[in-house]
Amino acid sequence: MPRPLQNKVAVVAGATRGAGRGIACALGEAGATVYCTGRSVRGATATTGRPECIEDTADLVTQRGGLGIPVRVDHLQEEEVVALFQRVQAEQGRLDLLVNDIWGGDGRTEWGKRFWEVDVATGFSILQTAVHTHIITSRHAAPMMIERDAGLIVEVTDGVFPGYRSQLFYDLCKTSVIRLAYAMSVELAQAGAAVTSLAITPGFLRSEAMLEHFGVTEATWRDAAAQDAGFAESESPLYIGRAIAALASDPGVQARAGGVYSSWALAREYGFTDVDGRQPHWDDHLDARIAAILQSDAPSPDDLMLLTVRLPQLDFDPERADERARIAAFLDRQGG
Repeated sequence: MPRPLQNKVAVVAGATRGAGRGIACALGEAGATVYCTGRSVRGATATTGRPECIEDTADLVTQRGGLGIPVRVDHLQEEEVVALFQRVQAEQGRLDLLVNDIWGGDGRTEWGKRFWEVDVATGFSILQTAVHTHIITSRHAAPMMIERDAGLIVEVTDGVFPGYRSQLFYDLCKTSVIRLAYAMSVELAQAGAAVTSLAITPGFLRSEAMLEHFGVTEATWRDAAAQDAGFAESESPLYIGRAIAALASDPGVQARAGGVYSSWALAREYGFTDVDGRQPHWDDHLDARIAAILQSDAPSPDDLMLLTVRLPQLDFDPERADERARIAAFLDRQGG
């Protein structure tokens, strides 16, 4: 199997589970040395009810052909981040790729509450874990890349659309890291550094928590489509990892600086597949489902909820203004 990232060094910040674990594993699959960071270690997990730890992720990276190195780091503690990159410099002498995947908002995001109803302290704490950590980590990773005049910084977000993501703090977190990728790309270009910064989103991700929610495993995940039709077009965490591995292997990646990309679109561009050989495409699935709803005479409550969520997602996108108008008119006819 080709290993295009052989002799490359990556840090995946937030590699304990979910997309972060999948990204680390895919980079290992491509031959990279991957520093897997997070706060959960064997015997002392940081998230209540979750058993995953960075040592397990590092083992999986090595099993897939790379070298996984677990490092416990609280990315809100700047001195721990500084120590991380000092270690990478001492042990490897280089850094080729940083992936910022720290989130920490599961269980704390107050879905269904308007901005005048949310707990401000909780919202601010999510901003710290999901945005401040990315800024701190990028600030201390970038000098290693700038010194070598090469490297890639990837911000993991949710959605490529410019509109609203249904909840105030969730929206602020996910749009902020997109803007962070863009802002960093501007300053890197102004400095004349051949270092690329961009953002990427997965689709419907089959994380460990999502599999548990539906009562399935990665081996039986298709059974969950009976509960949620969208799950049939879900993707494993390895899919976004393979997208990032493809970007990191692309000598022309600098042309993508400042942009936001999706796992599904990159799969078609680069030709990689998910772990089961599929190329799930979340946008195609969502567009088809919405088109069917708009042709329906008796939409279900779930159909109407989907349209209600989708409507503000299409704000500020002139290419989809007609679709937005159709959804708005349909909801108006339904009394919504």
